[in-house]
Amino acid sequence: AVQQGLRMGMILFIVSEIMFFFAFFWAFFTSSLSPVFKIGGVWPPAGIKAISPWGLPLLNTIILLSSGASVTWAHHAIVGGFKKDALLGLVITIIFAVIFTGLQGFEYVNAPFAMSDSVYGSVFFMATGFHGFHVIIGTIFLFVCAFRLYLNHFSR
Repeated sequence: AVQQGLRMGMILFIVSEIMFFFAFFWAFFTSSLSPVFKIGGVWPPAGIKAISPWGLPLLNTIILLSSGASVTWAHHAIVGGFKKDALLGLVITIIFAVIFTGLQGFEYVNAPFAMSDSVYGSVFFMATGFHGFHVIIGTIFLFVCAFRLYLNHFSR
């Protein structure tokens, strides 16, 4: 019963996170597909220089997808009983997460707009900010998992 409760709790948590980020995507798509007169009737709003998706955002996407591959490798290594490979996979994932967070901070500092710059700035900083927060929390969790793996707290 406890296992079933924990599983259901995790499922509900994940569903709530999906709905949380869905709200930000909804705000973005509503604003971009039907821009109102107040923001100039165009997207991005008049006076806002958008960040090119082919630069830093693309690099961060590649880093994020690579971290997904390395944490999957670590998981399979734990299940297979290969502690050294699992530890290496977790360390690589943590390094990717730290690089991702640093690059996102760099992007924030150098963004040509602010959170107060219409709906564009608000949606950008809220969605990417909460995503960055999730990455930071995940990095802490992965660090704890790597430490526990080092101490032999996991078995096949």
